[in-house]
Parts: sequence; structure tokens; C-alpha cells
Amino acid sequence: MTWNETTRPQYRRESRHYARDLTDAEWALIEPMMPLASPIGRPRATKLRSVVDAIVYIGSMGCEWRQLPKEFPPYSTVQGYFYE
Repeated sequence: MTWNETTRPQYRRESRHYARDLTDAEWALIEPMMPLASPIGRPRATKLRSVVDAIVYIGSMGCEWRQLPKEFPPYSTVQGYFYE
């Protein structure tokens, strides 16, 4: 892939906190595959997009669960979705 004036804006990720965070187009592909919230019990408080961003961060950085930065949901929440 060559970077030129046509392709560069397509892959620009300036609006996200980390460079590896999902773009809106990538999230639109992944969102339908995410588990639905349970109709019973407490409403979901965690945004699934931030969970996926955290999983991508751990995969790219190779860090441990407990070293997940504070900008992401708690590591136990991310780990639970990952193992699910």
C-alpha cells in the first residue's frame, strides 16, 4: 500500500486517544458481532468500543492485564469480555 494524498485521509486516526484505537468504519464492522446486553439484571455501563480498543491495545503492546492504562475500562472487565 502506498501512502498518497488519496489514501492518507482514509487511514488518519487523529481523533482517537491512541493511534491504534478503532475508527468509526472499523467499529461499524465489529459492532454487530458484539454480545447484546442482557435483558435482565443491571444495565451495561461499559462501552464495548472501549473494551475492544483495550483488547487491541494489549495485543499490540504485549502488556499484562493489570498494566492497562486508566483510560480504558477496568482490566477485569476487559479480561472478562476477552475470555467470553
